[in-house]
Amino acid sequence: GIMPNNDGNVLRLIIPQLTQERRKELCKTVSGIGEEGKVAIRNVRRDSMKALTKLEKDGNSSKDTIADYQDNVEKMTAKHVKQVEDMVGAKEKEVMAV
Repeated sequence: GIMPNNDGNVLRLIIPQLTQERRKELCKTVSGIGEEGKVAIRNVRRDSMKALTKLEKDGNSSKDTIADYQDNVEKMTAKHVKQVEDMVGAKEKEVMAV
């Protein structure tokens, strides 16, 4: 753990190096947070698709317009999921670096 040292003027916290076991544990945590992010993105996609379908059923927009919007939603979803995966990969690489 972290042991504080006090010399009267300065409080020093000595942080030990991460062990391989702790690094793997942190990688699992990073992966879990990344997965939560991807699920959140997919939930937004689902809600958007439902809203677009409702617009189409109500007759407020044409099928072509709705299809274009749905395609845009899919592209944005894929783009942001890829960004999350890239960030998770970079963070895991950073954590595993000695």
